[in-house]
Amino acid sequence: MEETLTTWRELDDAIAAPDWAQHPGHARPTLVFRGLARAVYTNESGLARLGGDFAGVERHLIRNFRKYAHQAAPGPTIWDWLALGQHHGLPTRLLDWTFSPYVALHFATVAWPDDDAVLWAVDCAAVHEELPEVLRSALREEGALVFTTEQMAAHAPDVADLARLEEGAPFLAFMEPPSLDDRIVNQAAVLSTCSDPTCSLQDWLADHPGLWRAWRIPAELKAEVRGRLDQAAISERVLMPGLDGLAAWLRRYYSSSAIARVDEQQGAAMDGSDRDGDHMR
Repeated sequence: MEETLTTWRELDDAIAAPDWAQHPGHARPTLVFRGLARAVYTNESGLARLGGDFAGVERHLIRNFRKYAHQAAPGPTIWDWLALGQHHGLPTRLLDWTFSPYVALHFATVAWPDDDAVLWAVDCAAVHEELPEVLRSALREEGALVFTTEQMAAHAPDVADLARLEEGAPFLAFMEPPSLDDRIVNQAAVLSTCSDPTCSLQDWLADHPGLWRAWRIPAELKAEVRGRLDQAAISERVLMPGLDGLAAWLRRYYSSSAIARVDEQQGAAMDGSDRDGDHMR
């Protein structure tokens, strides 16, 4: 179910979500979030976006990435390599999520200011109740909400082994990537994977309507949300430490659309309006 929100207060209240994703043994809602900057975007993996026989080329992508990335060795398992590849833009079956709704909102509002955005929230504890028993048991024994790469590898040493664990239908699993760099840590990153690379996550979620919620953020609300996030230091400088993040932050602040928005907010302030805005010039 997708709901359109029209104010920051509605959005903030929706994120708090005290009425769902509550499970015994967990101190807070068991949610992961994903922000899409345009409402027309879907939750489609980079692998699927290749088109054609994308499932057939998955092993070739992984093999060649491992072969040519010899200077970067993330860890011993195939899931460590997949996480590293996803982190650097390799088309994989993985999708990026975060434990932080505000990090997800950053990616929903950092671009395409004239387009509606969407914030997705998925109850990963409820999703994992749909897992094959062997995987459910692994999480229960560990007392964990999501998998580690080592846990994934213990049951699926090769990415294709996931399909062999299916109990009649594809399943979805969430794992935490290794802390390859500060970017992953600062973004509170989580990755999802489907047992069948040809299974569309969008379709899987549609078939499990009680496990997720989505909130549409109208284009006219994006500037206010963006201002709130910048006040809270949720910006490119923090989420992408280093010169790339700094450059992206400066590019956004000094873009003509951002400056026009600041001028509009300053004008409103002179008129006595109580509006939040960033005034970096």
